[in-house]
Order: sequence, then structure tokens, then C-alpha cells
Amino acid sequence: MATRRGFLAGLVAASAVPRLGWAAVGSPAYLAAAKRPDGSYSLHGLTSAGSETFSVPLPARGHAACGHPTRAEAIGFARRPGTFALVIDCPTGMVVRELTAPEGRQFNGHGAFSADGALLFTSEQMEDGSEGRIGVWDTRDYARIDEVPSHGIGPHEIRLMPDGETLVIANGGIETDGWDREKLNLMTMRPNLTYLGADGRHLESMELEPDLHQNSIRHLAIRADGLVAFAMQWEGEANAALPLLGLHRRGEAVILAEAPLADELLMKGYAGSIAFAGSGDEVAITSPRGGRLHRFSPDGTFLGAVSRADVCGLAPLGAGYFATDGLGGLIAVAPEGPRALGKAGVAWDNHLVSLT
Repeated sequence: MATRRGFLAGLVAASAVPRLGWAAVGSPAYLAAAKRPDGSYSLHGLTSAGSETFSVPLPARGHAACGHPTRAEAIGFARRPGTFALVIDCPTGMVVRELTAPEGRQFNGHGAFSADGALLFTSEQMEDGSEGRIGVWDTRDYARIDEVPSHGIGPHEIRLMPDGETLVIANGGIETDGWDREKLNLMTMRPNLTYLGADGRHLESMELEPDLHQNSIRHLAIRADGLVAFAMQWEGEANAALPLLGLHRRGEAVILAEAPLADELLMKGYAGSIAFAGSGDEVAITSPRGGRLHRFSPDGTFLGAVSRADVCGLAPLGAGYFATDGLGGLIAVAPEGPRALGKAGVAWDNHLVSLT
């Protein structure tokens, strides 16, 4: 097992074989997984205007992806619990590596590169008990070199903070039964937001108040100044109207953002994706179950809603957002309202990953 010294930046990003940059595949701004009309699955590159720059097949339903900082190389993750994490050479569409988690582990749909691209971090959990792990991989050959605890149960999204030396982890708090996704601990869940330092040390964890312990922390967005926004999914009593968006800065109290009662009920207790606007002046969450996009200011004030059937994927675009839906829709959401960018012949999956 490799030492944890230099957990985030201790390796030199070097390869014996030169690899092409993102310009070789049309300089996409985003990555998104999708289902094709014939029932197969794929990973796509998209420009900020909604044009497709590349499409490569996936062996099963994808969830999220992450793009290497400089190489036209993407990691396509299976929907949780994951049986694959594929290293895809986007110019050729070839799978150059298939990552395998250690025995008794499963991938949880998300990952992140270090700032220099030398390391890949993968969100994982133990099959027995769902205790979280963060796998560490050397991107020269994608050998697994280390792992650290996520300091929670059922980690989902992980992101690198703007300082380039801190990871933030959404520990969803849900224990599942092996591969069948049955939830075992809904009455005793304890989701948290955890920060790990450059040496793998546990720096901080934030838990919600006890009456919100069934609000699973799932997805993350980070503003350039280090403000973390997190999206939640309610696992408690049905038809509850509870906040689904939180904002946190290390060392400070969490802010919970709540929409008016009627709007909150329409979200159906589920926030599927989250992003800061390109301006950083606001943040939004989406609910494919409710067909809603909710906008908030960073102090938690509700700014308004956009209705869109099966909307989920969300990323920054200009002063606003780029959103995708399960009907193939590509939508720009600006402060003045939504605007259609186009419609693809695929069903977009949950996430739209920004490459910038």
C-alpha cells in the first residue's frame, strides 16, 4: 500500500505515451451520460451551445463522469452500486482501462481528479455495512495505490475544493444490502459533509440537526471562494416539505435553503443535481421527480422556479445554468428565464459535468 504522503499532489503527472487534449474532441464544456433509443447507453461531450462533440458507448447505465484536467480522457461511472468505472480515451472512444474496486467494495457513481491530473479519487463503500472509502489511483497507469476512510456511511459525490488540496465528500448516510439497493438503516441514518486534507487527515465533518437525519446528503457544487452547496434526498415520511439544499463553509454553521411550502412539496423530497450559476450569485437544485428547478441566493433566499418535465442534469453556463432532461432536452436557464438550446435523440441521465 502506498504512503498517504502527498495524498493529493505527491505524484508527477507523467506518461510515456503522449495523449491528446480536449481540443481533439471539439473542446467540449460538459460530459453527460445518456440512454439511446435502442436501449444502449453512452457518454457524450457537449459544448455550451448544446452541440455534441463526441459520443462513446457504455456497457450499462452511466451515472456521473469526471474529465481529466488536460487529457481528453473521461472516467465513466456506473449507476450506484457500480460494477464499472471505465477510463475512456474520448478521441477514439476506446476503453483504455477498466477500474476494479477491491473485493467487497463497490463504486458509488462519482469521482474526482487531483488538480494536476496525477491522481483519481473514487467514491466507494463496503458491500457489508456500507462504510465509506475513497480510492486513490495513479493516472499514469490507473493502478490503485491507496485508500482512505470517507468518515461516513454510503459516500456519493466527492469534489476537489478550489485550494486543490482538500476533498469534500457527501456521505449519504444510507446503509444498503449488497447490490440490491435495499435501504437498511433509515431510522438511524447519519449523513454528513466531510472534508479531508492533503495528507488524508480528517479535517471536519458537518451533520444536520437530529430531526433532519433522514435527509441524505448526495450531490455537491463548489463556488470559487470555497462555499459548498449540497443537494439532499429525503428518506423519511412521504409528502414532507423539508429543505433540500444546504450551504456550508468550513468552520461555520450550515445554511438550509427552503422554498415556499407549495414549491417545496412539488419537489417530492428529491434533489437530483446541483450547481452554482456561472456568475456565482445564485445556486440551483433540480428534481426529475417533481419536474422542477429551484433557484436560491447564497444566503438561502428562494429566487424562483422553472418547470421542466424530468429535468435533472445541471451545470454553470454564463450567468446562469445549463440543464438537461430525460426527454433529450438541452436548456439554458438565465436570470430572465429558460431558453431551449435543442433536443437530442437520447434520454439524458442525472448529471451534467462541467469540464471548466
